[in-house]
Amino acid sequence: MGTYIIRRLLWGIVVLFLVSLIVFFSVRLLPGDPVLIFAAQMQSGGSITEEALDKLRVEYGLDKPVPIQYLNWIKGVITGDLGKSIMYREDVGQLLAERFPVTLYLGLIAVVVSTVFGIFFGLIAAIRRGKWIDSVVTFMSYIGLTIPVFLLALLLIYLFGLKLGWLPIAGYTSPFENFGVSLRQSIMPVICLAVVPLAVTARQMRSSVLEVNNMDYVRTAWSKGLKEKVVVSRHVLKNSMLPVVTMLGISIGLIFGGSVIIENMFAIPGVGRLLVGSVFGQDYVVIQGGTLVIAAIIIVVNLIVDISYGWLDPRIRYE
Repeated sequence: MGTYIIRRLLWGIVVLFLVSLIVFFSVRLLPGDPVLIFAAQMQSGGSITEEALDKLRVEYGLDKPVPIQYLNWIKGVITGDLGKSIMYREDVGQLLAERFPVTLYLGLIAVVVSTVFGIFFGLIAAIRRGKWIDSVVTFMSYIGLTIPVFLLALLLIYLFGLKLGWLPIAGYTSPFENFGVSLRQSIMPVICLAVVPLAVTARQMRSSVLEVNNMDYVRTAWSKGLKEKVVVSRHVLKNSMLPVVTMLGISIGLIFGGSVIIENMFAIPGVGRLLVGSVFGQDYVVIQGGTLVIAAIIIVVNLIVDISYGWLDPRIRYE
């Protein structure tokens, strides 16, 4: 087990290195000059001198060759310094620390909702295969997989926000400040973030349960006259979870990806909205730091998921 974890961590470091390379050099292919954009936003009617622009480039290290900029940035990352934002003029680590709790709060709720309901609906559909509930779950999972997240957000905003007035259409309030308001503001974003992972989990759970139902030990349990509740809970459920747990790691990536769209549509001050604003402002440092942190979280989650396989199936051995 220890050797396996070390090997996976080393592979994770390699992946992070590749992610840093791709992100660092790809954002510099964007047209325009981030310093010029920042200076244009800060000026108050006067023209910007070339000396002022050069001074800003030196301040943010953009006067050096791109490979040197990358090496300087990596050195900072290793020491825990993600750099200083060009647009916000603040430490990137501080910016991310302020916004990550918002993204994680909504993301964790979406993960719990999508996992619990996905497992439940998939299990019910498989046990009642060919019945009306199976058809409904299958049909709804197709819709969940195909509907664009931004379109679902627009429909929810129009129906529950504008037409019925039941839910606020924008904003975020910490649950520690006002739990009721926070809950109402979180319902639509969580639904949008959870719909795709929920559909994927439900379909995977249904397929997994149908496969396990054909195993000899399950047929033996049925032949002994055990109640359906006992067969499902003792023999079917746990043995069907392995593929679903794999989907949990994928769900984390889907939710972080969806947060980029959802946080902007609902005006939520999370990491997704920060990254989108940084892309438009060509704030290289924030884009690099935010993407690297998200990649690290996904790698760690997938490592935890892989380790959990041994608990779900004792036959699995890590070599």
